[in-house]
Amino acid sequence: MKNLILILGLIVAGYISATAQIPPLDENGLAIGGYDVVSYFDGKAQKGNAKFTAKQNGATYRFASAAHRDAFKKEPAKYLPQFDGYCAWGVAAKDTKFPINPETFDIIDGKLYLFFNGPFDGQNFNTILLWTEETTKLKAQAHSKWPSVKNK
Repeated sequence: MKNLILILGLIVAGYISATAQIPPLDENGLAIGGYDVVSYFDGKAQKGNAKFTAKQNGATYRFASAAHRDAFKKEPAKYLPQFDGYCAWGVAAKDTKFPINPETFDIIDGKLYLFFNGPFDGQNFNTILLWTEETTKLKAQAHSKWPSVKNK
């Protein structure tokens, strides 16, 4: 019975951590919750390894492999998320910086966009669903609004 409770606890903890909203840059300077920004371009959100890191603009990025780290070091602008990693929908639709769920993302025109996806007012709120309804419009709005939102 103890083992069953322990296993259920680990499953719940894993679910909570996988769906948790995080700031794009934590208090220790770790970017995107330690997720490998290069892995998004392979179509998956993958946690990085503390053995493979690179610093960019004061932030520490982690990577799943040395090859990913080296690709990032060669062209960081190619892999950095838009809007400093804040929720793209939040910038476009609400003129604000929302935290993100690092497992909710989109690659559009070779650029990485991250999104809020978690509990809000007692219900799950996944902003990528709203984003995909009007991607072209919201993308243009977000890029237009980001300079003023960035300084808030």
